[in-house]
Amino acid sequence: MTDAGIMVLWRCGKYGFLFFIAMILAGACAPVGPDYRKADLPVPSCFGSLEAGICTGEQPDKQFLTSWWKELQDPVLDQLIAAAIESNLDMRVARARVQQARALAGISTARLLPEGGPQASYDVYRRSDAAVPVQGDGTAPTTYRRRGELYEVGFDASWEIDIFGGIRREIEAADADLDASEEALRDVLVTLQAEVARNYMELRGQQLRMKIAKRELESRKTNEIISESRFKAGLVNHLEVSRAQGEVAAAESRIPSLENAILAAVHRLGVLLGRDPTSLVTELSQTAALPEIPDNLRAGLPSELLRQRPDIRKAEREVAAATARIGVSTADLFPRFSLTGYFGYLDDDLESLSWRSGHFWGMGPSVRWPILNFKRILSAIEVSEALRDESLSRYEKTVLLSLEEVENALVVLSREKRRAESLEVAVQANDDALKLARELYTAGAESYLAILDAESALFTARDELARSRINRAIGFVSLYKALGGGWQDLEPPPEGDGLQGEKNLSNIATQTGG
Repeated sequence: MTDAGIMVLWRCGKYGFLFFIAMILAGACAPVGPDYRKADLPVPSCFGSLEAGICTGEQPDKQFLTSWWKELQDPVLDQLIAAAIESNLDMRVARARVQQARALAGISTARLLPEGGPQASYDVYRRSDAAVPVQGDGTAPTTYRRRGELYEVGFDASWEIDIFGGIRREIEAADADLDASEEALRDVLVTLQAEVARNYMELRGQQLRMKIAKRELESRKTNEIISESRFKAGLVNHLEVSRAQGEVAAAESRIPSLENAILAAVHRLGVLLGRDPTSLVTELSQTAALPEIPDNLRAGLPSELLRQRPDIRKAEREVAAATARIGVSTADLFPRFSLTGYFGYLDDDLESLSWRSGHFWGMGPSVRWPILNFKRILSAIEVSEALRDESLSRYEKTVLLSLEEVENALVVLSREKRRAESLEVAVQANDDALKLARELYTAGAESYLAILDAESALFTARDELARSRINRAIGFVSLYKALGGGWQDLEPPPEGDGLQGEKNLSNIATQTGG
């Protein structure tokens, strides 16, 4: 502040300067309202669904958690996820929300600075004056009309001194909102990667089931031809032919539903990549193997979820923002102090507008205390406290749901592994039974219906094994989504034209052989 400004303050009153200094010092006081302290939520020491003896507390490798899908060693999946990160529409929405939150935080921070600026005005006026006649002369009063212009140029400013910390609490809340929006962006990233992987597993799994179904249909048609030939030769009755025809029709009926599932997965992948639903039909129509799921999976400790999962981190930041807004509401109970000042030039001639022709100025402190709004302010504080309690409950619920998701994924992985082992035994046993039925049929010890029954059991077991492998693959995806993998050290790409995503897509056909 200049010496002239200090003298102006002093002239405002005997204690004007001391009053201003007191406001500056008071602005350094601690803000009103509760200070945020992160809640320590109780979590179990180990995931209960882990197999006995493997709860060692060992965390997944950081690089592995960052790009867990690469453990599957599927180049097509890698390309799809990279392209989705580039061009997915949910990612664009989340990025825009981060930009909004950052701008709002800047608006809140700017409230600590003085407000105001230069201003100018121009007015045209007309004034009429009536002259008073001399007494007794009998003449009518004379009217004088005057037209003029008025020019004004000046500068005014106002600075609210944050004595009780309402503005600082608002900045604290805005910063927490920014943190929450960034965590929401990371959560979208985690969900996107998991959705792409999940639908890719569905695609490859349904293609595996389609392969089994086509092999069954081919075998059923062969049986139908053999049955018809034997019927024409008079070796069997019409029952065997009807049975073979029914098996063919049943096998054919399973094809359309599998085609629907395959196309639905392809369409969903297209939308996840921010493209037309049918854009990947050509690239992904080539059948490929369902990725093998590794056995040595580590889930770590439940307490690590609080640091790993973006949705939990987002919920915690929302609690911090709601706590800070209690202070914003509480600050309205106290008076607000401001320092205002203005100066300018005023003249009826633009060319002679200067300090000597006409000027004005003023400066001094002011106080505003809306004490009559006391009831409304108390109600607003109660609302802020209730919102804080709501966000805290939502935070606790998010933690519990995350634990549930991990436990469910671990159950799927362990149970489907055991189920697949049993189904592999079933497939082998039914394959041996089919061979034996053919031998007995050739020897004349069994009817052809025994072969049909053995084939039905074999193809059913193969299909169930494929379903189990799909479930285990989806369980793998669900586990690492539930663990919050996929965002660590992985900064989302900047806004662009999506050319990198197009380059990634151009490689998909090469990887699939299309």
